[in-house]
Amino acid sequence: QALPVESGGGLVQAGGSLRLSCTTAGLVSTGWFRQYPGSEREFVAGINWSGSIDYADSVKNRFTISRDNAKNTLALKMNDLKPEDSAVYYCAAMMRSNDYDTWGRGTQVTVSS
Repeated sequence: QALPVESGGGLVQAGGSLRLSCTTAGLVSTGWFRQYPGSEREFVAGINWSGSIDYADSVKNRFTISRDNAKNTLALKMNDLKPEDSAVYYCAAMMRSNDYDTWGRGTQVTVSS
């Protein structure tokens, strides 16, 4: 099974926007996580196999997750970025279980103040 591949990270000023993309496989539950140095990965946003969406409270009304099932891609549009959004962002999918078990390598997002 091919791993998800993220793209779209980079450096942006506070208040700016970035769009992350990820290649996925099939109609499965997928999500975005982020990890700060020395910390565990934390959930950012997810969209399950039926299209139901969930967000972490810290990103609600700023981030939007979407999926194109025909193209097997997952996106995360991030608006009004804050320095505390700086992290490595990972795309994940539930390929073999009811938990996120397949992970991309991550993409760095850095927000300058």
